[in-house]
Amino acid sequence: MLEKPRMKSGGLTRLRNYFLTGLIICAPLAITVYLTWSLIQWVDGWVKPYIPFGYNPDNYLPVAIPGFGLIVAIFIITMVGFLTANIIGRTVVGYGERLLNRMPLVRNIYSGLKQIFQTVLSDKTDSFKKVGILEYPRKGIFAIVFIATDTKGEVEVRLNEKGFETASVFLPTTPNPTSGFLLFVPKKDLIELDMKVEDAAKLVISAGLVAPEHLKSAKRKSTPRRKPKVTK
Repeated sequence: MLEKPRMKSGGLTRLRNYFLTGLIICAPLAITVYLTWSLIQWVDGWVKPYIPFGYNPDNYLPVAIPGFGLIVAIFIITMVGFLTANIIGRTVVGYGERLLNRMPLVRNIYSGLKQIFQTVLSDKTDSFKKVGILEYPRKGIFAIVFIATDTKGEVEVRLNEKGFETASVFLPTTPNPTSGFLLFVPKKDLIELDMKVEDAAKLVISAGLVAPEHLKSAKRKSTPRRKPKVTK
């Protein structure tokens, strides 16, 4: 009589495990598809109204082609970069920037955004390519940080006068790693890690549940433990 409840609970446990396994597989896939589709629709909604009537396939095809606006946007951005690479293009861009610099509010927004994109997209910079650990917000408590670069500008000069050799780091918040704090930290207080920035972002987003495996810990697990010799 006592066997049946155990069999029922065992079956429910297996069903729950099957459901959780399926959820782990389907949920990230569904969210990725949703975000990708939303991005395509957002770009199409911005670009397609400006495409000439004869070049827009939606005007003479029975079905709208998703992603056509995104392709057009990528092509236009690439052509702008190509044209800007020559002397005439640089002259036109320089004239436009000088015009924007005369506008009080616009020049601050434009210059700030330009510096951010140049820093993030430049191939010559090592920004956000290293991950570290920092004691924050107090001694004995550690936080993940993205190491940006050595401190520059007036902040660097003032801190050097006080005897500090610092680095600029970004401390992300959980579960949204795009928000956080900019900190100027002494290099001696930073512990650099071998993990990639993508793995650190996953660690922050998951609140520590998804942790990348370190090479040394993986070797330690794979190495079989030797049984102690028994001396007779």
